[in-house]
Amino acid sequence: MDFDFVIGVAKEAGRAILEIYDTDFEVVQKQDNSPLTLADTRSHGIISKALTDRYPDIPVLSEEGREIAFEQRRGWERFWLVDPLDGTKEFVKRNGEFTVNIALIKDRMPVFGIIHVPVADRIFVGDVNEGCFEISSGGRKRLSVSPIAPEAPVRVARSRSHPAPGLERLLSLIPSHEVINRGSALKFCLVAAGEADFYPRFGPTWEWDTAAGHAIVAAAGGVMVDLSGKPFLYNKENLLNGPFLVSAGMEWLKETGILEAASKLP
Repeated sequence: MDFDFVIGVAKEAGRAILEIYDTDFEVVQKQDNSPLTLADTRSHGIISKALTDRYPDIPVLSEEGREIAFEQRRGWERFWLVDPLDGTKEFVKRNGEFTVNIALIKDRMPVFGIIHVPVADRIFVGDVNEGCFEISSGGRKRLSVSPIAPEAPVRVARSRSHPAPGLERLLSLIPSHEVINRGSALKFCLVAAGEADFYPRFGPTWEWDTAAGHAIVAAAGGVMVDLSGKPFLYNKENLLNGPFLVSAGMEWLKETGILEAASKLP
């Protein structure tokens, strides 16, 4: 697998997004009331064509692609899972906190992921066999999660545009904490880079929202689990995700009682 090729595809999609970002673009509402722009569809077209041309035997499942029935998907051993423009709300707000997400799923788990931040020209890459890296104008840097120091405030990554019921109750279990608000999949990048310790999510997400970030965090030594502590799996019949916890370590989730408390939240 030529992952440098996939990085190039993500960058090409990012350039197309920025061309539209600098214009007076139109915003329409999809059936689920989420926003859609020309940048979403153009990025989808670039990524889907490039991956299909290069890897015709690996299916592509994209947020902006056609719906693929579970009966067809259920036999897939591996596939690309793509969010061509994650954080369209942030794109519309023009705050720069949007990303291009590409993940490779194998046996229901993400084994490779790219999160490209077009405005900052940063790329986060996670390969569960090779580790996690950030690529920017400053070069290539290996990333790893930071051990959570018992005496230090816990750095909690939280969605900028999607508040979730139950989150404040969970955070009340962490008396000493500081909140870092970010849009899109950037919250995964914070944990992978050691800039945040914990990312809990209770509001709705889709599989393409989380797969690349999941791979990146795992490659950096962190974990992403459901509220019972079980591995977070992909290619479900319903592609809507349930709640999840992303952390620098499973032991911390257990020792603090956060995992037990989270499992009891309504």
